[in-house]
Parts: sequence; C-alpha cells; structure tokens
Amino acid sequence: MADSLKNRFLTDDALAFIHKALGTGREEISHVVPTEAGMTNRSFRFTCRDTSYILRVPGEGTDKLINRAHEYDCYEALRGNTLTDHVLAFDRETGFKLTEFWPKTRNCDPSNWDEVRQCMERLREFHDMHLQVDHEFRLDQEIARYERLRGGPSEYPDYEETRARCRDMETFLLSLPTDRALTHVDAVPDNFLFVQHPDGEKIHLIDWEYAGMSDPHLDIAMFSIYAGYSRQEIDRLMDCYFTEPCDARTRLKIYCYVALSGLLWSNWCEYKKALGVDFGDYARMQYRYAVEYSRLYEELREK
Repeated sequence: MADSLKNRFLTDDALAFIHKALGTGREEISHVVPTEAGMTNRSFRFTCRDTSYILRVPGEGTDKLINRAHEYDCYEALRGNTLTDHVLAFDRETGFKLTEFWPKTRNCDPSNWDEVRQCMERLREFHDMHLQVDHEFRLDQEIARYERLRGGPSEYPDYEETRARCRDMETFLLSLPTDRALTHVDAVPDNFLFVQHPDGEKIHLIDWEYAGMSDPHLDIAMFSIYAGYSRQEIDRLMDCYFTEPCDARTRLKIYCYVALSGLLWSNWCEYKKALGVDFGDYARMQYRYAVEYSRLYEELREK
C-alpha cells in the first residue's frame, strides 16, 4: 500500500506501536484496511510478513469513558485463557491493542436461539471462573459519571421522572445479596465470536474495556438490550443462561439491570452525540428500556 494511503488509516503513534510490538519496519506493513467500525473504537486490519493482524484504535471521547489500565488488568486476569481474543500487545496509556486476525469468524446472531444458548453457556462458564481484579463496575456510579460527562439536561423531557424510578431500583439492588466476580459488562451479541480454528469451532468473548468486578447477572441484561429483546425474549435468555429455573427475585433483579443499563447507555449516547457521533434509534431504544423496565419494576414490587 502506498504511504499516502497507509497514513490515512494509521497515525505515526499507531505505526510506532506496531513496530515495537512486532519488531517490524514501516515498509513491511501492507494491506491496511479499516474493519467495520465499533461503537467505541476503530479497528484496522493489516498484513506484516504474510501474517494478518487487527489494530484497535480508541474512538472519540474514549479517554473520558474508558480506563485503559483497568482494561489491561482484565486481560492480565484472562491471560492463558482461550475465552478471549489473542492479544499480542496492549498499551495501557494510548489504548492501542494488537490482536491476531481470525479469518473464519461470525458474530452471534441474537435471533438464532441455538447460537444464543451456546453463548449463554460460554458466558456462564466464564462467570463460574470467579476471576478477580482490583477495580469494580458499579452501575449507579457509572450512570452518575456519564450524566456529568453529558453536561446540561437530558434531551428526554421525562428524564428526571425516569431517573427517580431508577434511583429507587439502585437502593433495591444494594439490599440484595449478590455474587461478585469479574463481569464483562459489554457482553453483547457482537462481542461473541464463533471462530473456526483448525481443531474446531470455538466461541470467544472479546472487548473487555468496560469489564470490572460486579454482579455477573448484569451481563444477561446487557446482551438483552443490545439485541433489542422483548420481555418474553429476555425471559427466554435467562432460561438459556440458568441451569435451573430462575426464581422471581432474580428475574426482577435482571429487569432492574435492564432499566439501569438502558439509562447508562442512553447517557453514553448523549455524550457521544455531543462529540458529533449520533447513534439514532439505538440511543432511543436504550432510553426506552430505562422507561419501560423502571415502570415494570414498580409494578412487580407492588405485587
């Protein structure tokens, strides 16, 4: 690839990171192409010495959203485990991440319930490891942080009414005994990869930048709201995850996580919109989960 086209995709800092990680010269990097853009970052595929790699580059405003040192700690906790992608190099200052490129992959299809079941089994397998890191992910604190980042009032006129219901849910959740372990937090269908390896197909869970110590059941809610599931589908997802019937209190807890997660990503989207990145229907869907499931919480609590 000509230098002019290479520079269009890779900054000098990115090229320096690749050089340090692979011990390669600039002239050995070729076939640089952007992959499908994610919601938080940008990624590029390139070839070096007949091997293909993926470089993850942080997106707009990411320095305010992500603690890269925490992300690095998560990958350290996962070191030696085949659950995630094969990370070759990670810069905890810039957020650059270099991984091996897997050519035969597909994302989980949330409408394919056989694939969903397999992903929930893989997710439960991860949760059962009870991995530990030194930082936590608390929905109440992260929502408040995103509100500060958003600045000013929300674009939704009934936001304060919805927020009040969500605060009541936060208090309810704090009263419940919950398990705590490393939780992915962004365990959405797009982050479950079905990869064809020489020894067979395996499921990998990628992108651990939001992960931290939390209630692992939060991951079920996150999968649901990204997939756009109805309440019936959310219940079905719980049945895929749990090996025994899910009791009413656990279902209510996960509905609370659906509402609070919707509020979290709604604020996230408002912040990104202020930076010029508009997620449109996705953003409105997240806020709708906050409204509908905070109302459902009030209804079920009364019963």
